[in-house]
Amino acid sequence: MSGSRLTHLDETGALHMVDVAGKAVTTRTATARGVVRMQAATLETILAGNAAKGDVIAAARIAGIMAAKKTHELIPLCHPLSLSKVSIEIEADEAVPGLVVKATVKTDGKTGVEMEALTAASITCLTIYDMGKALEKSMMITDLELVAKSGGKSGDYLRQERQD
Repeated sequence: MSGSRLTHLDETGALHMVDVAGKAVTTRTATARGVVRMQAATLETILAGNAAKGDVIAAARIAGIMAAKKTHELIPLCHPLSLSKVSIEIEADEAVPGLVVKATVKTDGKTGVEMEALTAASITCLTIYDMGKALEKSMMITDLELVAKSGGKSGDYLRQERQD
């Protein structure tokens, strides 16, 4: 485990927002991913642009970008950040079958953007589900995870493949 204590707890054990005033401003990036598993026929319909609600991929991408910008409104102890970039990639994977979402967030700031990347990936996945649920209610959102981060005092992180 990295770190010896939970940073959102003070010395008495009370929750608090971490004071980042003394931290250096650095360029910070984070990438998160998630997967929406579905039947091959559902994937085919979404990719063809024939979902009843419209363009699933475009709607999900916009939702992910909006979510990253609102993370501090959703996660109680997150700092509001000025994001310099939010990128949402959505790729079909017929082997899953499903859509693989990758959200990358960047800022120059005093705190990281891991939560913004994870929030963007999860809301992108949820929007894919919402837009496609008329086709298939049994879709599953899986594998939400931080893939990489850079910047800040704790340095870089790159997820290693799990040996499940």
